[in-house]
Amino acid sequence: MRKLVYYVATTLDGFIAGPDGGDPSGQEYFPVTPDLVQFIVQNYPETLPAPARQALGIDGPALAFDTVVEGRHSYEIGLAAGLTNAYPHLRHIVFSRSMAASPDPGVEVVNSDPAPFVRKLKSDVGKDLWLVGGGKIAAALLPEIDRLVLKQNPYVIGSGVPLFDGPFAPSRFQPVDEVLLDGGVRVLTYDRREQ
Repeated sequence: MRKLVYYVATTLDGFIAGPDGGDPSGQEYFPVTPDLVQFIVQNYPETLPAPARQALGIDGPALAFDTVVEGRHSYEIGLAAGLTNAYPHLRHIVFSRSMAASPDPGVEVVNSDPAPFVRKLKSDVGKDLWLVGGGKIAAALLPEIDRLVLKQNPYVIGSGVPLFDGPFAPSRFQPVDEVLLDGGVRVLTYDRREQ
């Protein structure tokens, strides 16, 4: 069965974006260092948006994911940057109750409850599913998340968009891997541990 993997950058205090909710990439607290780019290219090249893949000359097959899922707020970050589909090389699904239609034929807008939809996707044949964010959709999908891959940056920012923005819902995960990059990012991998 496919896994739903929440692969995301975070601060030490558990925020995936600043208080404005905008694109955190390249901010002081989320620096894009050469060693981080190398790690992504070697392990998760399909998670780079199309312009970055083109700039780096990446056109090979996906290694981990063939589908990306996200909430409307995360999707709108790409729209603000002029990208109607940042990941045309993946099946791209946006969960939104307010978007009537997709601005791009390669992006599916799903207006229903995300958990049953993702549960069905997990039962299909293919590579794993990448949950790109944000905090509200991550909280809604928490029961379906099988793995966390956290690119933990060595910064505390105090407030912003939390890793999970939802009700109190204890869920246990087991650490399975840790990679410390020279630039200070620790890539932490956790698998769901059944109670």
